[in-house]
Amino acid sequence: MKDASCASPAPKKSLGQHFLRRPDICRRIADLLDLEEGDQVLEIGPGPGALTDVLQALPHKRLLLLEKDSHWAGFHAGKNTPGTEVRCMDALAFPWEELEGKWKLAGNLPYNVASPMLWDIASRCRSLSQAAFMVQKEVGQRLAAAPGTKDYGALSVWTQAFWVPRMAFIVGPSAFTPPPKVDSAVLSFKPLPAEKLPQAPEALAKVIKLCFSQRRKQLGGVFRKNDREDLLDKLSQLGLPLTVRAEELSVEQFIFLSVAGKETQG
Repeated sequence: MKDASCASPAPKKSLGQHFLRRPDICRRIADLLDLEEGDQVLEIGPGPGALTDVLQALPHKRLLLLEKDSHWAGFHAGKNTPGTEVRCMDALAFPWEELEGKWKLAGNLPYNVASPMLWDIASRCRSLSQAAFMVQKEVGQRLAAAPGTKDYGALSVWTQAFWVPRMAFIVGPSAFTPPPKVDSAVLSFKPLPAEKLPQAPEALAKVIKLCFSQRRKQLGGVFRKNDREDLLDKLSQLGLPLTVRAEELSVEQFIFLSVAGKETQG
């Protein structure tokens, strides 16, 4: 039987694998975490471990690796690196609520699951103290978009209701094996203070999805069509006309609408 560390299977298209291979970029990603002794770090999708190697060399207390690919999970587990734990699992199924203490998260997220994964982590991982993720450039632009811009949408509002995202730098296709057809973006994230977090996240998700279900439509018409007279009243309270569109509302205004919806609908 061959040692897992000796075999290097081709990246799997089904898992959206594009392995980062440049140590300098890995170091720039790791630097966004400001690692210190005692930090707990979680990396999503380490693959061959270019970023993992950098993280392990920096100050930290514990490193948890989530790897869906059984080959690479076995590869890292076989190293028996002190302070490093490996879980062979899909990060989309990880129980984020169960993390204890403060955690710093990092990862080169697969293009095909980055959006739902970040949507999930934003609301469920209350232990996050800092994060740095690489995503497709288009997704990165959406995450950091401001109201009134073409990239501003449901993902923008949702993540910014929990985090402060910042576009750090762009990475070209040549940094990966195999090279993707588009550029990637690395963003840093810091959580908002507890008092600013949405108190009714489920209601907020419903309002966001409703408002952006027809993003070019006026919200007055969208709310009437969906029997949400309560939201029509709240638009008025915000001083907004019924002709306003979803992309024009701020994150705070979306949260205001969602609290109204929760109160009205029980």
